[in-house]
Amino acid sequence: MVFSPLNKVREYKRGALKEFFEHIDALLESDEVKQLDDYRQHYCFSRLQHSIDVAYYSFFLSKLFGWDSKSAARAGLLHDMFLYDCHDDSYKVKSHLRLHPKIALENARGICELNEIEEDIIKKHMWLITMRPPRYKESYIVTFVDKYCALRELCISVTRRCGEKFAARNGYGSLNRA
Repeated sequence: MVFSPLNKVREYKRGALKEFFEHIDALLESDEVKQLDDYRQHYCFSRLQHSIDVAYYSFFLSKLFGWDSKSAARAGLLHDMFLYDCHDDSYKVKSHLRLHPKIALENARGICELNEIEEDIIKKHMWLITMRPPRYKESYIVTFVDKYCALRELCISVTRRCGEKFAARNGYGSLNRA
C-alpha cells in the first residue's frame, strides 16, 4: 500500500505528544532543566526551547522506527545540559563543541539516573566534531536531529531579522506579534 507510511505517521502522531510529555515531565520540573531557559542556544532560541525540540523530534522518529523513544526523548532533553553561556568570550568555541557533551553528561547524572543508551546519546551527540561514533541507533537519531534543529533555528532567526530590517526600512514598524 503506497500510503502506508503516511498512515503510520498519522497514527503515531495522535498519541505521541501525550506520551512524549509523560517521559520528560519529571525532568522538566527540575530546577536545573528550568534554568536552561536562561541561556541562549542558537540565535533567538533558548537552550530549553532547543532541547525540547531535539527531544520531541528524536522521540517521534524513534517511536516511528520502533526504537527506544523514551531514551531518545529523555536524552534529547538533557543533551545540552550545561549552565553557562557558550557565546561568552571566556569560552573558546572549538573547545566548547568538544567538551560540552562531557559536562552535559555529568550534569544530567546529577538530575536523574540514566541508562546506557541515554548516556551514549548525551556523550556522543557531537559526533563528527568528536571522533567516537555513537553506539546506539537512538544516538544517531539525536545527533542528526540536533544538527537539523540548529540549522532550523538559524533559518528562523535570519528570517526574523531580515523581516524586521525590511519592516523598519519600509515603515511597517515591528513585525513582532507578541
